[in-house]
Amino acid sequence: MKEAPRIVVLGAGAVGCFIGGAWLAAGCKVAFIGRGRVKQEIADHGLGLSDQDGWRIHLAPDLIDFGTKPAALKKADVILLTVKSTGTQAAAKEIARHGRPCATVISFQNGIGNAETLKRLLPKFEIVQGMIPYNVVRTGPGRWHRATWGDLTAAETDTSRALAARIGDRPGKLLLAKDMVAVAWGKLLLNLNNAINALSGLTILEELNQRDYRRVLAAAMIETLELLQLADIEPVATGPIPPRLLPHAIGAPDFVFRNFLLRVQKIDPNARSSRSEDLAAGRETEVDHLNGEVVKLARSLGREAPVNSHIVELVKQAEMGINRTWSAAELRAHILEGHKGARGFGY
Repeated sequence: MKEAPRIVVLGAGAVGCFIGGAWLAAGCKVAFIGRGRVKQEIADHGLGLSDQDGWRIHLAPDLIDFGTKPAALKKADVILLTVKSTGTQAAAKEIARHGRPCATVISFQNGIGNAETLKRLLPKFEIVQGMIPYNVVRTGPGRWHRATWGDLTAAETDTSRALAARIGDRPGKLLLAKDMVAVAWGKLLLNLNNAINALSGLTILEELNQRDYRRVLAAAMIETLELLQLADIEPVATGPIPPRLLPHAIGAPDFVFRNFLLRVQKIDPNARSSRSEDLAAGRETEVDHLNGEVVKLARSLGREAPVNSHIVELVKQAEMGINRTWSAAELRAHILEGHKGARGFGY
């Protein structure tokens, strides 16, 4: 990849605009495909990016190649797929129809199985599994803010090595990994909070400041870790705390949690999970691709996953408008005390 590859972000919402914008600022050739509303915002205001470490940049409208039609995929050497997991199959059809065979597709999506789905649907493309660790929030028209910490990670290939070298140590830096399954499960452990945050109706920081919500999260993590051990999968840490210690840190008393974990993990006060936004907008959530993956793993092992199963059930009910929000005490009682199979997981 001696010449700069043409990168096209497919599904340029919060995550796609942030990654693509950061890579554009790093000197890459980047185009975006997204909704008309986002295109108009950027045409009117440009693209503004920031993070919790103080980095800020504004890219003028004439620097942003933003379209709404998938036909732009025909120019791509590299496609960054940032659609929600619920849209993977539809996106694959557009890539197959408009993309150039042998182009590289990097899946920066939540969940475990998107890369395998893409490999099955796009046999003529190079599929690279990626992982985005941070939450991105919209702070205004054409403005996106990285609200938590972490660095992008992708499977190590010739293409991803070249991209990582081009981006360097700038915002949007790309780390490489040989075992992306372990990385994906390490990220999924943290993503188990997405459903709890959505059910709380609060910001992530407000939710995590209430120990009963954290007790439910810790229980979901413990259940997942036990299943991963049975499956002989060792999740990779995607943060400062080893996965096996995460539930103990999450479920710790408020004083310990606030003075240790919250000081290490910078969380923007406005950050919410994307699933919370989905429920508010009446959209289908990614719960089947996160907590649902734990349930799927349990079944493959001949086991049950009562904590994650009941969380999935509550999110499904919320998607239908039933019991959209739960207080911390109500959620803990319902998940950890109200169901026999889930008892014994709480702190």
